[in-house]
Amino acid sequence: MSTRFEGKTAIVTGASRGIGLAIAERLVADGARVVITGRGKEALDEAVLALGGPSVALGVAGRADDAEHQADVVRQTIETFGSADLLVNNTGINPAYGPMIELDLDAARKIVEVNCLATLAWTQRVHAAWMKEHGGAVVNVSSVSGVKPAPGIGMYGASKAMLISMTELLAVELGPDIRVNAVAPAVVKTKFATALYEGREADVAAQYPLKRLGEPDDIGSVVAFLLSSDAAWLTGQTVVVDGGVTLTGGVE
Repeated sequence: MSTRFEGKTAIVTGASRGIGLAIAERLVADGARVVITGRGKEALDEAVLALGGPSVALGVAGRADDAEHQADVVRQTIETFGSADLLVNNTGINPAYGPMIELDLDAARKIVEVNCLATLAWTQRVHAAWMKEHGGAVVNVSSVSGVKPAPGIGMYGASKAMLISMTELLAVELGPDIRVNAVAPAVVKTKFATALYEGREADVAAQYPLKRLGEPDDIGSVVAFLLSSDAAWLTGQTVVVDGGVTLTGGVE
């Protein structure tokens, strides 16, 4: 598509499939080399091949909230490709559904640990290893549930609201050489979001002014823009990518 990321390397967490893989695909198409993470080695190996093989992509399996995994990924990124210019914090979990008032607190802690604290840890590590000296750009993947209440997934939404707040604060702290932004997707057709539309896609899509659910590429293109020099005067912002659904009062 372009060469706007030529010579740059991106780390994309949670990128063996879905939104993360679409982000990685767009970055490679625009000239970047990518290091992707995920829980399963086999899925990562398949994703690396789909991205173009080891000359442009590296997969490192592990848990996003595991400190040793984080350190290993950052080390391998710089050793393999020579830099860590771009970071996309895409990993997120939602292991519980139902009223927040009934939520198991261990589940709540895990949601915050993975969706928020791990994001901060990744950013700290990439900052210390590369961006503090060389600059860079970070994009955090939030959610429209972090912008408006989403009954049934309340703690997930609360964690994504925290992520938006973290994005704003990090943008203030890390400027001018590092930009930090976020995207807030509505329902995107991925395995992660299947429960939100399976068996009723037409009804859910009817709530959207654009009359369709999102595709992973819809998010990948916006993330690529935010990471690029096209967004050079944009930091601390959360771009809602939702087919217009929040305009009509919903978050689905």
